[in-house]
Amino acid sequence: MAIPDYQTCMLPLLKFYADGKEHSFREAIEALAKDFHLSDEERREMLPSGQQEVFDNRIGWARTYLKKAALIETTKRAVNKITQRGLDVLKNKPGKIDVSYLAQFQEFQDFRTLRHSRTEETPDVETSSNTPEELLERAYQKLREDLAVDMLQRLKACSPSFFERLVVEVIVKMGYGGTRKDAGKAVGKSGDGGIDGIIKEDKLGLDAIYIQAKRWENTVGRPEIQKFIGALAQQRAKKGIFITTSSFSAEAEDCVSRIEAKVILIDGETLAQLMIDNNVGVSTVCTYEIKKADSDYFSEE
Repeated sequence: MAIPDYQTCMLPLLKFYADGKEHSFREAIEALAKDFHLSDEERREMLPSGQQEVFDNRIGWARTYLKKAALIETTKRAVNKITQRGLDVLKNKPGKIDVSYLAQFQEFQDFRTLRHSRTEETPDVETSSNTPEELLERAYQKLREDLAVDMLQRLKACSPSFFERLVVEVIVKMGYGGTRKDAGKAVGKSGDGGIDGIIKEDKLGLDAIYIQAKRWENTVGRPEIQKFIGALAQQRAKKGIFITTSSFSAEAEDCVSRIEAKVILIDGETLAQLMIDNNVGVSTVCTYEIKKADSDYFSEE
């Protein structure tokens, strides 16, 4: 089944605490994952940032909202138990617990009032099945995707010599080629809208990578890759990178999977993403830090 949204998790989570015992957050996650019959793949699905599992994040927010409505309470770090109010709610056998249901409790109303006063124009998690982290990360991914499209358009419009310098810059920022000066010397003559040359794999030059870059609009097919593989053989090179501003055909990708030499294909979209990741041709507009309360700090034990 699909991963349930955080509001769907509220009632099952409260029922999990119905025994009146203390339970850790991890116990709750494992129990609800079984209740929802989630597959291993669904359990491993990550938020776009790759920092947390989607299901864990949603259970976390379901727990937060139940706490704000005083249906469960925190007894110690990452450990909760049901309150008398929570037990009373379960006695009434609600068909569903969501934000609208929790609005009957004054503590939850106070929480919402404080929250809304601070987020006038921010998309409200209560109108969505997504948690705040999911909304934030999806907005971030959308901005990144738009930026990548803009970067790719600029790559296709730049001159061959500029493209040569740009590719070298990206490779150096990724940790290859030693210094920018060393890498520049290692690159050969440009031609045919791209570059062909050799660059150090590491600062000591223990191995070399043969690079070919083509500023193309058309899809790069098997013939171009076969020529590149032939060039590798002539250079006795075991590693190569083929970079293009366009894309690669399925035949081209199949071709590199069947050879002994290690050849990496980088298409225009991937190149744009590498530029963003390594701060080539982009500048930081603003930075946001996501923080949470440090339970250890407030512990008086």
